[in-house]
Amino acid sequence: MAESVDGALHARAPLTARRSTVNLTVEGSAPAGRPLGRAANPAGRWGGPGGVVGGGAYRGGMDSSARGGRRTVEWAVVGSGIGPLLLAATADGLAGVFFHAGEEVRREAPARLAARLGAEPEETATGRLAEPIRALEAYFAGRLREFRLPLDWSLTGGFNRQVLRELASGVPYGTLVGYGELAARVGQPRAAQAVGAAMGANPLPVVVPCHRVVEAGGGLGGFGGGLETKRRLLVLEGVLPEPLF
Repeated sequence: MAESVDGALHARAPLTARRSTVNLTVEGSAPAGRPLGRAANPAGRWGGPGGVVGGGAYRGGMDSSARGGRRTVEWAVVGSGIGPLLLAATADGLAGVFFHAGEEVRREAPARLAARLGAEPEETATGRLAEPIRALEAYFAGRLREFRLPLDWSLTGGFNRQVLRELASGVPYGTLVGYGELAARVGQPRAAQAVGAAMGANPLPVVVPCHRVVEAGGGLGGFGGGLETKRRLLVLEGVLPEPLF
């Protein structure tokens, strides 16, 4: 992974460094939840086994107890359709999803993340992360449209947190939103650039879907996980067509 570990904790690079244009149609005045661009996948595609309920929403809990009276952050690296992801969770919920979890990230990120959260790192996939892992598996298998997981927002705050919460609740699977419209939804219609910065600092990508935020003029915009990763997520959700090759 080329990015520093500090950068990996945000899972983003500067937006201006990674841009591309595809023919996406984004209407700034479209109501919340309305699909933009290509239609979402046809109904019935997400039918599957248990855990997928209520239109594809995943319902699951998370252990909220501390380990032996210590505040801990549990972490694990899991495979996915977009490469290895490092997941981290506190007693309050899922706190981080980090792309490109290669050797350097595995070696250094957990301690740095724990220091930021004021907790001790503990590698395990069977505690608080069990439900997020199952939910992400269902998402990448095409069986899940909505994450219903407890989230720990400790790694973001202020305007960024406000924008990310609106994104999480108001831009569902298979839809897109422009930076400007997302700014308008939180009462700051001239803050499109600040929205871009908030997407760049999103500690919970995929679950808080910054890949659904694009340029009003048809470009993909920026994405710290790489534009190919953004495209693959949008293909999965039916917004972009499958590549021919």
